[in-house]
Amino acid sequence: MAASSTYPTPSHRSVIIEADGGSRGNPGPAGFGALIRDADTGEVIAEAAESIGRATNNVAEYRGLIAGLELYVEHTPDALLEVRMDSKLVIEQMAGRWKVKHPDMRPLAVAAQRLSPFGTVWTWVPRERNGAADHLANLAMDAAARGEVYDARDASSATTPADVGDPRSAASSPESGQPVQAAPGEAESSAPQPESSSPRRRSLRSGHNEPGDPTPDAMEPGEPDVSGDPGSAATAVPGRPANPMVGWDGTLGEPTTIVFLRHGETRHTSAKRFSGPGGDDPGLIDVGWEQARRAADTLAVDGGFEAIVSSPMRRTRETAKAVSETLGLPVQLAEGFRECAFGEWDGYTYSEVKQRSPDELLSWLHSMAVAPPGGESIVEVQQRVEETLLETLSTYAGKKIVVVSHVNPIKLAVRYCLDAPLDSLHRMLLAPASLTTLSFYESGASVLRQFSALP
Repeated sequence: MAASSTYPTPSHRSVIIEADGGSRGNPGPAGFGALIRDADTGEVIAEAAESIGRATNNVAEYRGLIAGLELYVEHTPDALLEVRMDSKLVIEQMAGRWKVKHPDMRPLAVAAQRLSPFGTVWTWVPRERNGAADHLANLAMDAAARGEVYDARDASSATTPADVGDPRSAASSPESGQPVQAAPGEAESSAPQPESSSPRRRSLRSGHNEPGDPTPDAMEPGEPDVSGDPGSAATAVPGRPANPMVGWDGTLGEPTTIVFLRHGETRHTSAKRFSGPGGDDPGLIDVGWEQARRAADTLAVDGGFEAIVSSPMRRTRETAKAVSETLGLPVQLAEGFRECAFGEWDGYTYSEVKQRSPDELLSWLHSMAVAPPGGESIVEVQQRVEETLLETLSTYAGKKIVVVSHVNPIKLAVRYCLDAPLDSLHRMLLAPASLTTLSFYESGASVLRQFSALP
């Protein structure tokens, strides 16, 4: 996690991330810098910088973007967001107009896309308009070159709005930055690249690729949309077709299919109590066992399953046991698919929490980045669920499996499949012992086959 500095501010309607990264040697000693500022006032809300050892320019730039998005999630998760960087490569890839082909870039691009909210505006700016982030990145690279770990909190001077001028005018002209409109075949080096006083900029960012730089494979532009205008394509997850024609196109590759099974009822389920891993972890009641066996019978009729994966919580293990006995498959436990930790609210109903902690509950209801006292935020659960989902898809590639889990992890998996906004979770209702089926294709396409289907 990047070291960060925070400036106390009121709520913010709209914010800007400024991020940069680089290396001296490409690959060489590398670091990144990022900050978020209020779009209306120019006030810096928080900043982060980190030396990351030996890496390429592109890796450092993506790390800077991810750090900026982490600051956004932590400090201003409900604000409108614009991201500004002087890397045309990163901006074009995140806008979905250039493919992410290099294997080193794909997991970074996916991580950044998952942190960015729906409607994020991706803007390329000239280097001289990214001075604050560049300054942080160079401090981190200086430390990396000395073999030190840079901590932004140790810096003698903090970035202020005056360092880079008023950001409200930064997108008003080509000279001050503009939303990128890429032409077919356009590469990062084709844009004007003004000189900078930074030694790193002069020697490593001069417009040509250095040995070890993954840019040549990574920067191939994607296909234009039906209008022929590559700049008009909608923002999408890098590597995913805008319209994959699922069910029509035979070139999508083999799917990996996961049938998510929510556990059967417990005494907390019927009473609608918060029930995370920090509580008494209740098992299935009689109705829950009946639901689990009925779901197992339905899965047996469907057939073709090669594995069962389960959350380690008691109610999911017991539901998975019923499935295992019917399908004749062992159960593998996955910690990442457990339910959200509700901390001090565990075991209480919504009404009880509202009476005990009204302010904390209100904050939690208003932001998915807020955690219950002693618990996890939905954003934190999202991160571990998606990491576990990707690991599961890799482990069982091309297979059909059952995953026994809980409300929040299943809804987060559906959100990931559909690339929907995070607040779409509020519009999903998942029944106990229901089946939700997702398929992920080799091409990057993914599809929701059924949701909350009752056996």
